[in-house]
Amino acid sequence: IIPALTIAQLYKCRWQVELFFKWIKQHLRIKAFYGTSKNAVKTQIWIAISVYVLVAIIKKRLNLDLSLYTILQILSVTAFGQIPIIQVLTDFDYKSMEGDSDKQLLLLDL
Repeated sequence: IIPALTIAQLYKCRWQVELFFKWIKQHLRIKAFYGTSKNAVKTQIWIAISVYVLVAIIKKRLNLDLSLYTILQILSVTAFGQIPIIQVLTDFDYKSMEGDSDKQLLLLDL
């Protein structure tokens, strides 16, 4: 028989693993692992963490009001463009995008 305290500790450890993978999926944009080996999984996680940290550094250095998610979205769209990343992130008028919703058609008029 396994003591209740041991079971509780094992469950707590397992829950921490679940929370870790949830955080990875939400913040590091890893939806699936491309490899199944230990090295492949670790490499993919380290690359995702590196990207996350680099984007956080860019956000802080450029004093951007954008969320990390928004910055990642912009970078994923403009990664191979001719415009420098700093210019894309600092010169783009994000406020003008908010006004475009009045031009959007309604599916249901409720």
